Amino acid sequence: MKPTPQSLSGLIPFIRPYRVQVALAGLFLLLAAGTTLAFPWALRTLIDQGLAEQATPEVLATQFVELFMVAAALAVFSSARFYMVSWLGEKITVDLKNKVYAHVLQQSPTFFETTQSGEVLSRLTSDATLIQTVVGSSLSMGLRNAVMGVGAMAMLIWTNPWLMLQVIGVLALVVFPSVYLGRRVRRLSRASQDRVADSSAMASEVLNAISVVQSYTAERREALRFSGSTAQALATSLRRVRARSALVGFIIMASSAALLWGLYMGALSVRAGTTTAGELGQTVVYVVLLASAFAVLGEVYGDVLRAAGAIERLMELLHTQSDVRSPEQPQRAPWPTHGSSLVLREVSFNYPSRPAQRALNGLAGEVHAGQTVAIVGPSGAGKTTLFSLLMRFYAPQQGAVLLDGVAIEQMDLHDLRQRIGVVPQEPVVFSGTVMENIRYGQPDATDQAVHAAAEAAFATEFINELPEGFDTYLGDRGVRLSGGQRQRIAIARAILKNPPMLLLDEATSALDANSERMVQAALEKAMQGRTTLVIAHRLATVQRADCIWVLEHGRLVEQGTHAELMARAGLYASLAALQFGE
Repeated sequence: MKPTPQSLSGLIPFIRPYRVQVALAGLFLLLAAGTTLAFPWALRTLIDQGLAEQATPEVLATQFVELFMVAAALAVFSSARFYMVSWLGEKITVDLKNKVYAHVLQQSPTFFETTQSGEVLSRLTSDATLIQTVVGSSLSMGLRNAVMGVGAMAMLIWTNPWLMLQVIGVLALVVFPSVYLGRRVRRLSRASQDRVADSSAMASEVLNAISVVQSYTAERREALRFSGSTAQALATSLRRVRARSALVGFIIMASSAALLWGLYMGALSVRAGTTTAGELGQTVVYVVLLASAFAVLGEVYGDVLRAAGAIERLMELLHTQSDVRSPEQPQRAPWPTHGSSLVLREVSFNYPSRPAQRALNGLAGEVHAGQTVAIVGPSGAGKTTLFSLLMRFYAPQQGAVLLDGVAIEQMDLHDLRQRIGVVPQEPVVFSGTVMENIRYGQPDATDQAVHAAAEAAFATEFINELPEGFDTYLGDRGVRLSGGQRQRIAIARAILKNPPMLLLDEATSALDANSERMVQAALEKAMQGRTTLVIAHRLATVQRADCIWVLEHGRLVEQGTHAELMARAGLYASLAALQFGE
């Protein structure tokens, strides 16, 4: 889709809350343009009256005072216009960025399978900055020069219609080539922004995996790959710059031709005695205003086209609808006091990126309130996929998932996810303090509750050894902590949330034997009164579960206790034999 100036209409919902400020900016813009147009009139009076032989020094001084008053009024109105327009640019851009960011956070994982996070960040930064520049500066300049251009044209028609007809003929020669060059600038602007987004996405991906890059000594290779991407962006940008330079140069040359033509015709009129020197001065200034207005409009038009492309890219994000949403009239299940109940009814699911491959295939089962169920199986059996469906990151193509007696697609997403606490296999630690990271599970929790959750996760000991204890800043992705320490922070976060259901995805996988025993004891205490689903590749961690589900190719092929499954000598027994050497 090609960006056009009409794409700016996407900003209307963000401009509407600031109607008063927009009206004030428009008023100051008109006043500034009006005083600019009044300046040539005052100049004519000065030349014809103040410089006449019979004019007294008092008359000359009065004429200069009037000119200064016009200039002072222009300064005040221009300053007010600049402030109001800049204020609007800042506010509208912030509102737009906040809206887009909040909307992106609500997208399902399907969205992020096809959209790189670096591209989203590029749109939120470079595109938003471009929009701010245009809304807060260029657009205002364009409107001001449009008003001045129309006003200058009207004054020229009123004072010297024959000259104005000739000037309009020259300006007509400016418009048509400008439109052609403007279209090329528009296409190259969108292409340039896309290439910049590609570079940002590449850099974001590499920086988030910097340890892997360095471990494979791929620094030079990645630097060359990034250089290639930026070279493509540079080539596209230079084509845009060349096209825009040609547009600006052509407009300035044509506008100068119109100015010189007007000056030449006016000089002939003065020599013929049909025009006074003051009228010539007035005409020249109006022609200058008209020509400069067209020159500025040509330059602003390029900025507007670039902003139109940026707005369209942000609108694409804003108009993206998640395939997983809360229903308009959600059903609310009673909050369980002894853990949530779970029922799976012939659930089948395949990822959007792999439509021909079933991740879950007719999975059926039931988990009673307060029960602990361990989920085991070979890699690719569908264990993590099941957790994703329970959190409703995806929606199954067939079957139903019932939590506390209500189908989860009929529940409000916030209510559903409030009932579930997750400890992932790869713990996520944000770039804040220890206190902030644990409190992420319950933002309004007291310090005492945070300390209690850390104690339950056996994290207090290493937290107290940090330089500032719970107030220690952990750095980007918790780089100051070991893998086991990050895991215990994640466990404390889930404990603090206090949900009726826990999903543990190899929650002790990053711990040493001693820490695993401590955390296992803490988890067993935390699981009391809650329904818990545990994914475990190490079978030793699930032997005391109330029930073990064995998945294979997305199906529930076995279930029972450890002893029962070992006696059956099926898939579970073979997995145990491989692990224990039995």
